[in-house]
Order: sequence, then C-alpha cells, then structure tokens
Amino acid sequence: MFKTTLRPLTLAAALAVGTVAAHAENPMVGGAAMYADKNIVENAANSKDHTTLVAAVKVAGLVETLSGAGPFTVFAPVNAAFDALPAGTVDTLLKPENKEQLTKVLTCHVVAAEAMSSAVAKMIADEGGSHAVKTVGGCTLKAKMDGDKITLTDENGGVATVTIADVKQSNGVIHVIDKVLLPKA
Repeated sequence: MFKTTLRPLTLAAALAVGTVAAHAENPMVGGAAMYADKNIVENAANSKDHTTLVAAVKVAGLVETLSGAGPFTVFAPVNAAFDALPAGTVDTLLKPENKEQLTKVLTCHVVAAEAMSSAVAKMIADEGGSHAVKTVGGCTLKAKMDGDKITLTDENGGVATVTIADVKQSNGVIHVIDKVLLPKA
C-alpha cells in the first residue's frame, strides 16, 4: 500500500531549516480560503480549481494517506492542467482498471517532506541552478528558478510553474502548479 512506500528522501533533511518559521496568512486558492489547521485533502476539496485533482485522489484511494500526519509537499495541478492533457487522458486514468497508473501520476506530485518555497529556492541556488526532487511515486523532478518562480521539470521534459506557493496545511504544504507532471513512460 502507498503508506509503506514512503521513505527518507534527499529533500527531507535539507528542509528542516525552512519549515519552523511563522508564515503569513495563507493565500486563497480556487476562490477558497486555505486553513493551516486543515489537512491537504480538506483544503484542496474547497478549491474550485482542484476538482479534478480531488476526484483523482479519491479514485486512487489516496484520501486517507494525504489526510494523514505527513509531512507532505503536494504540487497540485489546477483543473486547466488536467484539461491540457491529450483528449481522453483523464477519463482513461479515472477508470478502475487504471488505478495503478493514476496512483503513479498522483504520487509523482508528492514529496514526503514539508518544502516551503524559500527552502526549495535555496537548494536550487546551492546546487548551481537545479535541484533534484525525489517524489513518493519514484519520480525525479528537476526544480529550477525562472525569475522569481519555481519550475518543475518532469521525467519527460514537461515543465510546470508554481503559480501559488506556500499554502500551509496541518500536514504539510501545497504549491499550486499549472501543468500535470508525468512519470517516465
């Protein structure tokens, strides 16, 4: 089960410094307030921009895991990111017989650590402009800076930009992204 696949990741050790500082009020996401005392699933369910992601998390059976203690960092694609996939992709992934593939796609958006954007930006700078991010799904994303925005490149060369960073959750943090990150085929 998903819970047993969580393992220490390179990102976890480097993030401890950036996670204890007090943070300003959470940004709104999808027209909804995000509450630092609610978990990832509770907050995402209120965002009108994340209905596809929430539906996929339910179909994949990841609600309990992502409601758990964490900490997690979730790179959360907006509905438009799912809509930009080739026609029929989302419908195919949501079929029961494709649950394993859906789970892989979703867990390639999750890191088993709380990674605030300032900590990620520092790692990018410290590593010469690119930082490898290992996900719980076994994917390796490349984090880079594009001006003041963090970008993530998936294993296929697809690039997502963090459009809303540092949405604090009771069990981690969400960074809203504009593309779906896909595992290597």
